[in-house]
Amino acid sequence: MSRHLIDDVAVGWDELGTDLLDDAPPALVTALTGGEHWPSRTLDHLITPDGSPPVRMSVTDTTADEQDVQWGYVLHKEGVEVISLLHEDIGPIVSWSTDPRTAFNDHPAAWSVLDSPPAMRASRGRQPQSAPAAAPAKASAPRPAASSPSSSRSLLCPRTPRP
Repeated sequence: MSRHLIDDVAVGWDELGTDLLDDAPPALVTALTGGEHWPSRTLDHLITPDGSPPVRMSVTDTTADEQDVQWGYVLHKEGVEVISLLHEDIGPIVSWSTDPRTAFNDHPAAWSVLDSPPAMRASRGRQPQSAPAAAPAKASAPRPAASSPSSSRSLLCPRTPRP
């Protein structure tokens, strides 16, 4: 996942497509996409104000505020860390085994590192595999240590939580 999302893209993504689901079971792909298929698209036609080649945005503890970054996603071996940068410097980890149809609370304050990821229910009437609908999904691994300004972490930073 990190190779596809971070290492193999020069600048960034315009849209993530169904190619991320190439190895997923066909029934799950159909449930998530309605059977449609489309490729991921990179940001290829960017023009900078000074005409220089575009470069990847670097997000650090220092630049997150000035770049108006509200959410961060850090890919770990055990899952994706979801960080509400408006409330926390680190966040809970959503296990890679969590059913991708699981609906999560999207309020930034719900994503505290002190709590489990705020799973609400699986969409389309399905129960999440990682926890019953009434209970939050459990993080399967210890949470990472808090980052310092000198630490290096790759962030994916959309505006809404989508683990």
